[in-house]
Amino acid sequence: MEQQYDVLAMGRSSIDLYANDIGAAFPDIKSFAAYVGGCPTNISVGTRRLGLRSAVLTGIGNDPVGEFLLKFLNNEGVETRFVARKPGKRSSAVILGIEPPDKFPLVYYRDNCADIELTIEDVLAAPVASSRVLVISGTGLSREPSRSATLFAAEQARAHGVKVVLELDFRPDQWHDPRAFGVTTRSALRLVDIAIGTSDEVKAAALREGGAVSVEHSQISDAHVSGDLGRAIEAVLAAGPEALVMTRGREGAAIHTRQREVLEAAPYPVEVYNILGAGDAFASGFLYGYLKGWDWKRAARMGNACGAIVVTRHGCANFMPYEQEALDFAGDRGGF
Repeated sequence: MEQQYDVLAMGRSSIDLYANDIGAAFPDIKSFAAYVGGCPTNISVGTRRLGLRSAVLTGIGNDPVGEFLLKFLNNEGVETRFVARKPGKRSSAVILGIEPPDKFPLVYYRDNCADIELTIEDVLAAPVASSRVLVISGTGLSREPSRSATLFAAEQARAHGVKVVLELDFRPDQWHDPRAFGVTTRSALRLVDIAIGTSDEVKAAALREGGAVSVEHSQISDAHVSGDLGRAIEAVLAAGPEALVMTRGREGAAIHTRQREVLEAAPYPVEVYNILGAGDAFASGFLYGYLKGWDWKRAARMGNACGAIVVTRHGCANFMPYEQEALDFAGDRGGF
């Protein structure tokens, strides 16, 4: 089948309200800027700006927030005709504070959420088989009917030779029990070619103990997961992926392969303004390199370049770098 899209990103979408008052404690914020967010949505924009053909599969309500999301995505050139309207449900929202260098509290508004209502029928209407990569995310696995729809999409992708990339995207408050994230993720990993996440998300994927998760700065942001990282990496790889790509912020990224090879991708040091969105920018750059046929390390360096650019900016999707911008950024700093 002809591959019509390079990337089909499935799952969460939202309006993101970022604090304009940089450094202010959350109760002291006076105003917010409205952007587009959600892990798969960010990646659809990030990859599109890098020149890839990107489509998004998400759910929105019949509401002004949904129209806000669609207008931005359409203006970016992301294919939105597979976005599902969910009558009686709401497009979701996130409110985010920015307190550099290490405090970025965020609060989700996902009650009666439209994107968690994605169904198997929505997947059947989407171009899974005619995409080169399907991107799914952990939050999409958190509840039904999205959980089954996401697993079905991954099954369909594998059946058609489409690569499946899982953004671990661990958000503790989206799960009735943090251990359920581990159980569900491990069941999904058999369908995944590449998993991407932070060390805490990797440990969450292996999570079996109830008291292993702590959250700082707000009720649902900055989750820290205890446990042995080496064992967690081994558990993720043993479940099936050909590679686990671990993002490490200022330390760059590490690629752990099925053959138990570890490849280090050095960072591009910058002054951090806002870390929110860095992981999705990394994933966008990494996918760019991966789909260009680059080796693991070079693709991860492209991811590091895109992540480094975004951490110097205010938001996520609206601030993703363009292809030449990212290439020039890396080239000016020693290349890939």
